[in-house]
Amino acid sequence: MQFELTQDTSRAFAEACRSAGVRRSMSSVGSSADNALAESFNAAFKHETLQGRKSWPNEHEARIDASRWLHRYNTQRRQSRLGQRSPIAFENAFHLTPTTLTPAA
Repeated sequence: MQFELTQDTSRAFAEACRSAGVRRSMSSVGSSADNALAESFNAAFKHETLQGRKSWPNEHEARIDASRWLHRYNTQRRQSRLGQRSPIAFENAFHLTPTTLTPAA
């Protein structure tokens, strides 16, 4: 019975992902290398949002904090893989390069 419940849950999850336009990434079971990026992200999220906090007054406040953190992570937080630059600074470095060709003489 437990196997069927897991299968049904897996099917429901797959359908929810498909409906939302989310592409699932499935790797080999037990491969820590495949999971390292997600683990690093989750560790940063937990460390930087919880910081000694045990709970929020309600779900709405928890969602607001998570949304603020995600916005900061994706725009302002310096990241080692970007040479200790924020994603915005990293992107702006590419926009300084002209993207048009010089007219021929």
